[in-house]
Amino acid sequence: MRFFKYMKDTSNKGKDKRVEKYEDLHQNVFPKLEENINYINSAFSQSSDLIIKDIRINKLKGNVLYLETLTDAEKIQKDFFSILDESKEKSLETLMESKKIEVSNDLSEAIKLTLEGYCLLFLDKYDSFLFFSASKVHSRKINEPDNEKVVRGSHEGFIEDLMINLNLIRKRIENPSLTIKYFTLGRETRTKIALVYMDNLANSKLIQNVQKRIESISSDILMSPGFLEEFIEDSPSSVFPQVLNTERPDRVMAQLLEGRVAIVAEGSPTVLIAPVTFFAFYQSPDDYNSRWTTATFFRLIRLLSFIIAVILPSLYISIIDFHFEVIPIDLVLLIKSSIKNIPYPPLIEALILEIVIGLIREAGIRLPTPIGQTIAIVGGLVIGDAIVKAGLVSNVMIVVIALTAIASFAIPSNEMVTAITILRFPFMFLASFLGFIGITFGMIFLLIHLCKLESFGTPYFAPLAPLRIQDLKDTFVRLPLWTFNRRPLDSHPKNMKRQAKTREWEHSEERNE
Repeated sequence: MRFFKYMKDTSNKGKDKRVEKYEDLHQNVFPKLEENINYINSAFSQSSDLIIKDIRINKLKGNVLYLETLTDAEKIQKDFFSILDESKEKSLETLMESKKIEVSNDLSEAIKLTLEGYCLLFLDKYDSFLFFSASKVHSRKINEPDNEKVVRGSHEGFIEDLMINLNLIRKRIENPSLTIKYFTLGRETRTKIALVYMDNLANSKLIQNVQKRIESISSDILMSPGFLEEFIEDSPSSVFPQVLNTERPDRVMAQLLEGRVAIVAEGSPTVLIAPVTFFAFYQSPDDYNSRWTTATFFRLIRLLSFIIAVILPSLYISIIDFHFEVIPIDLVLLIKSSIKNIPYPPLIEALILEIVIGLIREAGIRLPTPIGQTIAIVGGLVIGDAIVKAGLVSNVMIVVIALTAIASFAIPSNEMVTAITILRFPFMFLASFLGFIGITFGMIFLLIHLCKLESFGTPYFAPLAPLRIQDLKDTFVRLPLWTFNRRPLDSHPKNMKRQAKTREWEHSEERNE
């Protein structure tokens, strides 16, 4: 009786063994077929979607196992049962050399393979089993991300399939230095994670740091990169995001070629980029697909939108409550006529409008797209007009809050938009109690916080703190691409240290001369 050459007959070996939790035990295949089936069936708690079929191969009893919810029945019938029919004429050893069938003797691995969509074959009196991939693939089309649209450039975006996402990155970087390392996180979900980086560009200490943080995660579930982000960022209590989220392959490619690392997760189109700086959240792929003068203009508008979104409401509150003398006389009369019938201070007005805009925004997101857009437009117009006529809010305050909302939506990163929304509230309270002095103290504390933050050891407010003039060419402005002859030091700390040592050596040489 011929079978696979790596399988050994163990008909006289083995005793009954208690089934233990599969992920904690390396369990070899039992000599009896029934023991193996019971072991796997117990591991899956007699789940109804675990299919067990009885077969016979050359008068030898066997069982085929697979999860019907993860496997393609047509693929199993075509690629697996056809082999069993051919085995009547040929040996399995010959057939498996031409088919994508592998062998293992570890029952713990058998359970993991079943969860990955593999089909298993067990035969009586043999200490190994066969397996082949029969996973069912469900994936949506590769479309442009709705929240990262561009005017020019690529219109491809990541989807929920890890392999397809890695393929999109590989297609753009045809370089053997592009390295991918796999991790499995979540004791219950067992989510597959891929760490992607350029081995010849990324700092080795950065890679070790990221790997260490990923491997140290201890959690039952890992639903999305948002879970992972909270575990690995340097300062979870900060409102500012310290990892860049993107769904664009071209943006990931650009970041990898600057020496950064990317983290891709199964089941999510979002990719995490680290380390990043504050100014990375104001850069858009459109900046590099248009002329440098145009890109510089729109980048300055985005950076200006940060200032407007944070301090415009607080600036208006402080002027009305404390510093009305800075307003021209003609404008003072106009504003006075707008607010004279409002029964409460500007701070309450601002809070009411912020809450209303937040509610309209959330309703627009949760509802279906056509209805959500209608609610956002009609709701904003109707509610805005109604609260002004009711004397609850002044016309000027509506203009201020509307400009603030528009400025915050001009920022390319949704995480940064959320951070700015949270920052507005303490600034409004400071302005209500202390006026311009409160805003000044708030800006000082904000700058101190930004200078103190780090992203995987990289200063968050670089290249301003610490100041690196050569990296300013792609910060506030975007100079011509032919001036980018060096990679930014904030993404490659190895070069920073090397440059510092070179400067020390040059200074020592000058002193010796």
